[in-house]
Amino acid sequence: MTYYPVMIHDILAERCISISDLKKNPSAAIEAADGMPLAVLNRNTPAAYLVPAKAWAALMERLEDMELAEIVRQRLSENQERINVRIEDL
Repeated sequence: MTYYPVMIHDILAERCISISDLKKNPSAAIEAADGMPLAVLNRNTPAAYLVPAKAWAALMERLEDMELAEIVRQRLSENQERINVRIEDL
């Protein structure tokens, strides 16, 4: 008896499309995804993810916020002399 291993892959999107179908009509694939990320499969294996521009922008903003929060945490942990600042109405 010959054993053939089964390859299992996580697909990190609710919707997927074969790379062949994507090549046929990319605009239709994007429209059919209805604003959701789309997994692009090559031989039933995730090869890429197509993420709508609006979702990508939100993701980049979130990553930037996380990076800034880390900078704040690092600076707060430093023992620097505090400077009192008073802002007056002009």
